Amino acid sequence: MTDFTLSTDAEGIATLTWDCPGKSMNVMSLDGLAELDKLIDAALADEAVKGIVITSGKDGSFAGGMDLNLLATLKEEAGDNPAQGLFDGVMQMHALLRKIELAGMDPKTKKGGKPIAAALPGTAAGIGLELPLATHRIFVADNPKARIGLPEIMVGIFPGAGGTTRLVRKLGAMGASPFLLEGKMVEPKKAKGAGIVDEVVADPLAAAKDWVKTAKDADIVKPWDAKGYKMPGGAPYHPAGFMTFVGASAMVNGRTQGAFPAAKALLSAVYEGALVDFDTALRIEARWFTHVLMNPSSGAMIRSLFVNKEALEKGAVRPEGIPDQRVKKIGVLGAGMMGSGIALVSAQAGMEVVLVDRDQAAADKGKAYTEAYLDKGIKRGKVTAEKKAAMLNQITATPDLEHLKGCDLIIEAVFEDPKVKAEMTQKVEAVIPEDCIFASNTSTLPITGLAKASSRPEQFIGIHFFSPVEKMFLVEIIKGKQTGPRAVAKALDYVRQIRKTPIVVNDARFFYCNRCIIPYVNEGARMITEGVAPALVDNAARQLGFPVGPIQLTDETSIDLGAKIARATKEAMGNAYPASAADDLIFWMEDLGRLGRKTKAGFFDYDEAGKRQGYWKGMHDKFPLAETQPDLIEVQERLMFVQVLEAVRALEEGVLEDIREGDVGAVLAWGFAPWSGGPFSWLDIIGAEYAAERCDQLEEAYGARFKCPDLLREMAEKGQSFYSRFAPEAKAA
Repeated sequence: MTDFTLSTDAEGIATLTWDCPGKSMNVMSLDGLAELDKLIDAALADEAVKGIVITSGKDGSFAGGMDLNLLATLKEEAGDNPAQGLFDGVMQMHALLRKIELAGMDPKTKKGGKPIAAALPGTAAGIGLELPLATHRIFVADNPKARIGLPEIMVGIFPGAGGTTRLVRKLGAMGASPFLLEGKMVEPKKAKGAGIVDEVVADPLAAAKDWVKTAKDADIVKPWDAKGYKMPGGAPYHPAGFMTFVGASAMVNGRTQGAFPAAKALLSAVYEGALVDFDTALRIEARWFTHVLMNPSSGAMIRSLFVNKEALEKGAVRPEGIPDQRVKKIGVLGAGMMGSGIALVSAQAGMEVVLVDRDQAAADKGKAYTEAYLDKGIKRGKVTAEKKAAMLNQITATPDLEHLKGCDLIIEAVFEDPKVKAEMTQKVEAVIPEDCIFASNTSTLPITGLAKASSRPEQFIGIHFFSPVEKMFLVEIIKGKQTGPRAVAKALDYVRQIRKTPIVVNDARFFYCNRCIIPYVNEGARMITEGVAPALVDNAARQLGFPVGPIQLTDETSIDLGAKIARATKEAMGNAYPASAADDLIFWMEDLGRLGRKTKAGFFDYDEAGKRQGYWKGMHDKFPLAETQPDLIEVQERLMFVQVLEAVRALEEGVLEDIREGDVGAVLAWGFAPWSGGPFSWLDIIGAEYAAERCDQLEEAYGARFKCPDLLREMAEKGQSFYSRFAPEAKAA
């Protein structure tokens, strides 16, 4: 089987078609690159060929980029000198794309080359855009669903097949920055407006062939290969360009806090490459790309945010032998913020939704959440009035449980009180079909306990959403002790329908995500009671890549919620509850009525508009600042270890059954240091031996919460890593 085929018509136009067998979208492999190289050589050498058009055999798309499964293993396969092996491999890609770009023209006169155009039926991402950027003109189908861009930065790398160098030379550093540093993907007309592609047409293949027939020598010389080329916006040594690069450096460091290696390497490649000729710039890009690939962060991010995430979304942990369980009609109990969000995403996925609350006014308010969301979409041009009307018609807002008849899934999102939930479970089960799956959206209450109110515990499951539902990517599915495989399959199929990423865990207090988040928040509070400056705590977390620090997070989620969770946990655990100074701080703040952002008073002061004005100095009246502040690394390791040790304990206890879910869940649910790939990936990066040794030191200094789990100790003694021991392929070996 071949990925590329070449055919030449009577007019001498060679059409090179990319069509990976058995795949819905083209992805580049090493074999594919070798095939493309041979066919380009053949077309350039064939005197009958007057020009070349590169296109796709896939309807609606050109290519999705490089096969990241390949990138994930490139370093291991690069030989005894992996850096040199990687660099040589990247330079081979550059040589191929440069061959396309120069198209056989005379090196000095830049004449005699064959015009090469790209005809894109739709989406072009990653190397799927880097390849067209090396051609002489890019034609894209007028397909508003298509997306054009370079999203590599989102998985811890950057465009390394010449895309970085070419886009900067084409658009200038400022114009290229949203696409390189943010991974922005845009529809074809916006890509043309930005200057990325040249034409948006109804039939890109025909238009590309027409252009190739009439193209002159001057039409195929890229600006950077022509005499007198000047970079748009100015090079670094130009006054305007100098200011651009100063601003870019500040922006990158402001956004990443230095925690993401790829962003810094990208900026270095752009800056250094802009100082030299084009071919030298490609070598610089290749060196920085190799540098990123050699960093364990890139491999961890690719594995977690692409390979593992995609596997979970495709049903890697779905029970075998269960037929399709896609949801047709869903009942949502409770029209508060969570229930309203669940109704919205369910309607977006095309389901019939019944949104139930205590009275019609409350139910209507929940439906109005979807209407407001769609109105915003209309203003941005993303939603039509017809689509809005159709979606709202899918949602029935009512206090009448009889409307739940015919539902195949119920998601309960009522008040977090076991008695309220039990009463609702029994009322609803009297109405819904016998085979309907019942799910609770609880964030902390054990599913096994809630299932006791059900007459069908094998059909009872937890589906834990994160707020706001429509924006958060992760959904945590919780199996109670009696939850059956069909309920698990139903939950997984539903999450796939709403286009989110699922993880499946076994029942335990706080499940998995909150089990790790709560210690993170509590550690921040403990540090305040020890006299650590709150700014040091939050900034230490942000410099680890967390979107917000633990103290700010507490204010955002509300201080009284933390107090409520602490009281409920203490009541459930009794004498086993690990009381701490963090509780004292939270209860004190609650008594003062400083409940966080919602009351415009918490660990921060706020103005009337709810904007943070700085940390509240009054907390230091009770907990004075220490004269000597701890080392930044010490603060960071406390924040990291207090979370990852809970992840290890969750694996030990069987709450987690798959470390992929532990890593993907941590990054997507609460933004755990994305550069690390997640808790288990981070432990593999620092090594079990160091982790165990550091646990002992932290335990001695700060207490039993840092005690090294037996599993981690054993792995340290055996020299093991989590992915060598627990990854699916390791288990199969």
